[in-house]
Amino acid sequence: MFWIDTVKPPTAMAVLIAAMLAVPASAATLVVRSSGPSAKAYPAGRQLADNSRISLQAGDQVVILDSRGTRTLKGPGTFSPNLATNRPSDSRETFAEVSSRRARPGATRAVPKPTEAAAEPDRSPNIWFVDVERSGTVCIADTDAVTLWRPAGTAAAATLTNVADGSSEKIEWAAGQSRKAWPASLPVRDGASYRIAWDGMNLQGELRFALLDPVPAGLEDMASRLITKGCEAQLDLLIETVAMPEAAARPKG
Repeated sequence: MFWIDTVKPPTAMAVLIAAMLAVPASAATLVVRSSGPSAKAYPAGRQLADNSRISLQAGDQVVILDSRGTRTLKGPGTFSPNLATNRPSDSRETFAEVSSRRARPGATRAVPKPTEAAAEPDRSPNIWFVDVERSGTVCIADTDAVTLWRPAGTAAAATLTNVADGSSEKIEWAAGQSRKAWPASLPVRDGASYRIAWDGMNLQGELRFALLDPVPAGLEDMASRLITKGCEAQLDLLIETVAMPEAAARPKG
């Protein structure tokens, strides 16, 4: 059976927005990514107090997130999590509200693009969409409203196969189409794994689902849950989308 109709964003997004607006996010600053000599001292998921000092060596890079967004700190230097910025802090701000910002390019894709069309959007417009070009764990908020996404390009087709029982379904994208509804014949459950193989190309990836229940409230809670579940593609999207200006990440003193 083929699925070629476009679909609207899942209704779960409206629920997510309402939940985030209703529940204040934690005031803690969260490390969401780190690399370099001091990476072990600042692992992803570590919470930092407002009065803490982040001491980085040459070659270090640490990305921190709070209710204002993400900042990239580059060593050498000493930084403060509560460094003032030109954006007001508002714990009610959500991913949906900031997703219209243009993200910086450069997110690494584990599976090459199945199309070569120009002028395509390079990132998903919704954190709950399943990026079919990146293998790995995908966090979902609603198993009944799963949407597959790829950058709009030329026509393409792929086969989804349930790793557990071998059941499969072919998905077809028309030229210029980005979104596809997940096929109802393939159940989406916490821990379920699906292989995705692109027609006419020697490309294959794997998607593993992780259910977030309850839905995260606030940017910090969302980032923490994505880190815990290992949903790297969505974490990358969140980090890039809410990135603050580089001027906000200069050393203290």
